[in-house]
Amino acid sequence: MRSLRLGIVVALVGVGSACSAIGGEDDQDTARALADDLASALSRHTLDDVPLTDESARSSFAEVVAPLDEVPVSVSVGDVQEVEEEGRADVTLAWRWELSDAAAWQYETSVGLTRGGDDETWSVAWSPDDLAPDLAEGDTLGLRTLTPARGDITGADGAVLVTERPVLRYGLDKTKVDGAQVARSARRIARVLDVDAPALVARAQAMGPEAFVEALVLREDDALDVLPAFRRVPGALAVRDSLPLAPTREFAAALLGRVGPATAELVDSSEGRVLAGDEVGLSGLQARYDEQLTGARGTAVVARGADDALRTLFEAPAVDGADLATTLDPGLQAKAERILAAAGADAPASALVAIRPSDGAVLAAANGPGAAGSDLASTGQYAPGSTFKVVSALALLRSGLRPDDVVSCPLTTVVDGRSFKNYDDYPASALGDVTFTRAVASSCNTAMIGNADRLRPGDLSAAAAALGLGVDHDLGFPVYFGQVPPAETETGAAADMIGQGTVLASPFAMATVAASVQAGRAVLPVLLPDHAVTQTPPDRPLTPAESSDLRGLMRAVVTEGSGQFLLDVPGEVGAKTGTAEYGEPDASGALPTHTWMIATRGDLAVAVFVENGQSGSQTAGPLLEAFLR
Repeated sequence: MRSLRLGIVVALVGVGSACSAIGGEDDQDTARALADDLASALSRHTLDDVPLTDESARSSFAEVVAPLDEVPVSVSVGDVQEVEEEGRADVTLAWRWELSDAAAWQYETSVGLTRGGDDETWSVAWSPDDLAPDLAEGDTLGLRTLTPARGDITGADGAVLVTERPVLRYGLDKTKVDGAQVARSARRIARVLDVDAPALVARAQAMGPEAFVEALVLREDDALDVLPAFRRVPGALAVRDSLPLAPTREFAAALLGRVGPATAELVDSSEGRVLAGDEVGLSGLQARYDEQLTGARGTAVVARGADDALRTLFEAPAVDGADLATTLDPGLQAKAERILAAAGADAPASALVAIRPSDGAVLAAANGPGAAGSDLASTGQYAPGSTFKVVSALALLRSGLRPDDVVSCPLTTVVDGRSFKNYDDYPASALGDVTFTRAVASSCNTAMIGNADRLRPGDLSAAAAALGLGVDHDLGFPVYFGQVPPAETETGAAADMIGQGTVLASPFAMATVAASVQAGRAVLPVLLPDHAVTQTPPDRPLTPAESSDLRGLMRAVVTEGSGQFLLDVPGEVGAKTGTAEYGEPDASGALPTHTWMIATRGDLAVAVFVENGQSGSQTAGPLLEAFLR
């Protein structure tokens, strides 16, 4: 949308011409001094204190130049040519208006000076085109803001994710109602649109008689159900417009963010970049990369003639915003969101992250309806439960334990007075002396805890770092990579082995762990390919033999352990389930549980999280299975 400010000018008189004859030195010096005074005054947007042949020109100039009052201008004197026999001189003025940091309007005009009166003093014969070339008597000046096109956000292979899409702006047209009907219509509109009625009524009553009082903006498709009831309200008006939107309202909403009218805080903190009424990024990537996506506004200086026709005197074009590239796969992102949404709006918070191990590309980062707009997929901080046993297994492999070694998996174990047990429906066939592979496949807590004394301080955090967990990176958007701090007690060390205690991770971090196992190195996830990130290799990188063993352990989860329901999923799937207790116990003494599942298949690594459920295999597992299928 463009904005126009117009000044008002009354008739101006005067002449301007150029000659070559030069008069006496005293006259020339006096004319030069007046020319310098004129340039100085014009640089202050005024003709005050400058002698004029027509005093009405002073106020007329002030009115016509008013739309440019806030634009810095510098005026300098070029040639001063006097025609002695005619008692006049022509002065060349060089103008430079600083319309923006990147655009200047520069030109020259010729102003006439005349000499007259008993004392033969010089005065300025001001005319409209002395202000700007081709400005005619009766013209008005104006400034137009040229709004750039906002850049798109793209996904894998350049697929457009966010672009201008049609919307309807619903509101009240106050030119159609007055008096008490304003409040009545505002209340009815609020009921139809399900918005805050008192707030809408207050705004409607406060705004001017010709205002459009916006109540809600809806996608064109979403708006169809609203139109019949809305149209019956006196003064109701739906205005067609467009906004940068993703394919659906839910599509990566927390990650991509939204665009809307700039808040007062944004305007104040922008140092002039953002103006009141601008549409800007308010959250997510839209906010973080708003300057890139917005581009730079342009400016045009226009003149309106007596016939109302507009002429452009100068234009500094707007610079359109640049696209922001991401690696999101539109199909996988939409699939992840459909799967999470199928649980219903009342379901617990959930998230799914998918990463391509070969290059770290983030293919999907979805949040379920229960997340209530939060980006739990990337920034959630939760105990990862038994999915962390992939990390614990690596630490134990490095201690010398082999996949075929026999370990003890008792029903319970006690550490420093605290009892630990396996999950309630742990298979009896996997108790007792079992291979390390079987202990991981069936997710035996007591076996992992029973071998915790094989590890030295720092071994667990080093193993985590080798799989990309607990090491922060600036990926160009907020991400929580988790933490594996040193344990302070024996019971803390035991709890850490099974992904409880002080160990925390996000779904994004656990997808990174799975991707690192599959890739055979610490994967650095990439969402924004143009955002340069330097990865510092872990102190003890993952070796080919270690990654091969870990892939074998995760495959055993599917072939003989808690992930056997994935056995008929096409391709070779590796997985790990997880459940983590948290919060306060219920009336029966049971604690609520976070549920997790991570998996790999070919060049794909996935993590699924549900904030509250029965177990990883029963709650998170079906969501992961649906995604892999």
